[in-house]
Amino acid sequence: MERESRDIPHTEMAVTHTNAAIWEEIERSESYLVASMYEEAASIGSSVLKKICESKNNNLADQDMEGFELHDMMISAGMVLVQSLNQLGRASDILNELKALFMSADAIPVQILRIGACFQISEGLSLGVREFLEEFLSKWHFVDGRYVLVGAHVDTNVQKGCDERNVLGVDEYMEVVEIYAVTLLGKTLKDLDCAIAWVEKEAMPEEGRQGLLRRLHSLYSVKASNSSQGSSVLLENKQEAHNSSSKELNVSEGYSEVLKTNYLPNGENTTKQGILKLSRRIDPCFWWFRTINLKFGNLQLVITNGKIFLGCLMILVYYLLRRKQATLKRIVRRQVLSLKKALVDLWQLTFSYQVNPLAAVQPLPPTRGGR
Repeated sequence: MERESRDIPHTEMAVTHTNAAIWEEIERSESYLVASMYEEAASIGSSVLKKICESKNNNLADQDMEGFELHDMMISAGMVLVQSLNQLGRASDILNELKALFMSADAIPVQILRIGACFQISEGLSLGVREFLEEFLSKWHFVDGRYVLVGAHVDTNVQKGCDERNVLGVDEYMEVVEIYAVTLLGKTLKDLDCAIAWVEKEAMPEEGRQGLLRRLHSLYSVKASNSSQGSSVLLENKQEAHNSSSKELNVSEGYSEVLKTNYLPNGENTTKQGILKLSRRIDPCFWWFRTINLKFGNLQLVITNGKIFLGCLMILVYYLLRRKQATLKRIVRRQVLSLKKALVDLWQLTFSYQVNPLAAVQPLPPTRGGR
């Protein structure tokens, strides 16, 4: 009896030492993750999870507090592993890696499962995620206000933490259901009918079921409105194409009528003269609206008559400046000399009156009357 009492503290000290060492490894893996050393972080995270799962399978953590601590360790190490694999471009391996470490899908903590599933969905790996989530959800059934692992016998008075492997809270289960029904089936795969049918038949609290159905029906209405808008846009495009084709047909018919009119054998000279007169009247009116198109391979240059006129005006000004350069220089020189002379005259006029600086201190000369 005394020997057994001595072994119990020794075992507790060993477990405490092991947990401290595991926490140090988790902190080191988090440091690697922050430093973008993803290979090292993933390796340490995977090693820590393997140790924790082995310790749980060997029943080394039977007490409540130790069970809670191991659960926190799994969450921390699992987060490091999932984020590292995603940064390494191995998002497709996340769920399979977790399943291999935890031995089964139902043993994976919900927090880690949610993040891993979201990473894979964002990478477009919807089919693999769908099979994995369906496997996870099929392993739980709703009993007495909580979800219990299929085939497990759990006492209703057992508290959370004592046997968390066999019991799952309603909130955690509904988080996985939301990812499966709304995010995956509703938003990603667009299979709203399947999502609604699955939610209606799945065993879950009625409040949660109604909330999911409202969200799915809202997605259904958005999908219907988008499809109606797409069909209306398609009809508008068809109508515009029909209108443009009818306009081209009318233009071609008008052009053929003009050709027929021009090449009639009777009154050919009269028709030509009328067309020439009409063109002389119309040309001045539409001169500013004509453009010149120049093509150099794939490059097309459009030159308007306004640009041509402006260019000609600039050339004319340049020509006149070159032709009258000497005259302009003489005019400018004459104006500069006149301005200079005016400034000099103003300067001389201002300072021409001389003032004796000693006049204020010299005494006045005496008058004759004073003598």
